[in-house]
Amino acid sequence: MRVFEPNLEALKKTAVDAGKAILQFYKKDTIGLEKKADNSPLTLADKAAHKVIVTGLKPFGIPILSEEGQVFPYLTRKAWDYYWLVDPLDGTKEFIKGNGEFTVNIALIHKGKAILGVVYAPVLDWLYWGRINDGAWKCEGNGDTVPINVSKESQVRCIVASRSHLNEDTKKVIEKYPNAEMVSMGSSLKLLLIAEGKAELYPRLAPTMEWDTAAAHAIVNAAGGKVFMLDSEDELVYNKEDLLNPSFLVVNG
Repeated sequence: MRVFEPNLEALKKTAVDAGKAILQFYKKDTIGLEKKADNSPLTLADKAAHKVIVTGLKPFGIPILSEEGQVFPYLTRKAWDYYWLVDPLDGTKEFIKGNGEFTVNIALIHKGKAILGVVYAPVLDWLYWGRINDGAWKCEGNGDTVPINVSKESQVRCIVASRSHLNEDTKKVIEKYPNAEMVSMGSSLKLLLIAEGKAELYPRLAPTMEWDTAAAHAIVNAAGGKVFMLDSEDELVYNKEDLLNPSFLVVNG
């Protein structure tokens, strides 16, 4: 069985280049806003980032499953050993609002598990990456690269919640921790707050897709955390017949 180990520097460059493509449309009058079949927003920035990422990943020679790309039937996908799982612009609502809390997500999936992830936040100029059993890192705009690890706290001091999807079920989970601080954030940055050790819990009881979580999931795992399905000791898995994620909890180990 072959072990596929892509060039990480090339992946990081692809994510940053996609972020630059997104910024060409950020806070501009014409972003080409459309509605997809599920009523979620789509912009010219999503399409531009998708094109950059596909160009960057094609030389690796494995399948690419992107939110904005070709829809592959499960009968095709289930035969994939390795493949890329991509969200070219995670947090399109945050992009439209202009709050900067959106990301480029690129994950490598192997046999249902996210084993490598690269996430770039273009406005913040934060680049995260992590590989299972190899560690996780963050590089900020000043060029400094630091390893990141989950919090060692045994108590939940800080809870992350979605800025756009704070529903009643999520509030019920948060209410179990009355002494915890709550932080709101958009896109996959929520999972990365766990990976950085800035929070201990992120409950997600609203719909997400596999490409929303995979890259940051890999980074959380590489930093020592877990992404459990709700009321389960099993982690999220990928390349399911239905690409919709179940409810989940991101925890610091």
